[in-house]
Amino acid sequence: MNLILLGAPGSGKGTQADLISNSYFIPAISTGEIIRENIKNKTELGILSEKLINNGQLVPDELVVNLVKDRLTNKDVKGGYILDGFPRTVEQAKALEKISKVDKVIYIDVDYEIIEDRILSRKVCPICKKTYNSKTHDKDYCTSCNAKLVVRDDDNKETVKKRFEVYQKQTQPLVDFYKAKHLLYTVKGNESTQYVFNQIKMILQNEGHYDL
Repeated sequence: MNLILLGAPGSGKGTQADLISNSYFIPAISTGEIIRENIKNKTELGILSEKLINNGQLVPDELVVNLVKDRLTNKDVKGGYILDGFPRTVEQAKALEKISKVDKVIYIDVDYEIIEDRILSRKVCPICKKTYNSKTHDKDYCTSCNAKLVVRDDDNKETVKKRFEVYQKQTQPLVDFYKAKHLLYTVKGNESTQYVFNQIKMILQNEGHYDL
């Protein structure tokens, strides 16, 4: 089962990817985490990516495609995978078609006001990358590895707005792209994490209907 999760930054893709991964025993592949690791290690890709991300822009297609292509050669994806954060453009989607066959694309649709609130309330564990909402998690430490939580540099109001505008312009067309291929399933992401996951489980159990 090869899955793609689509949605704006802050829509909950990463959280849902982890839930699917733990329930169906297939790896969740986050291009965002791969890129952030490169930024941390000051690689050539990382330095370039950091400049673009801080300006609310996306990393160039060719670089991201090569990262994903390399990752999909690993043995752990033999039984399937979940792509979180890729593809982000139609060009990336077309490149993915040459690499691997996708079974279903799940679009998590969330209102902008909720996205902004989630991101501005977000804290991240620098070690395991687990995310928390400061409104529901009042501790400063990760419950998994006890590391002190941090706020990502790009989690500010101005950058959130820029990232959402870039998403609408470059990523939103993917909805039409996959809809035309009868691969797209939309879930409303304004609700609780468990509610969204229940919607996704219905889709994965073939009880949901793709978007017409």
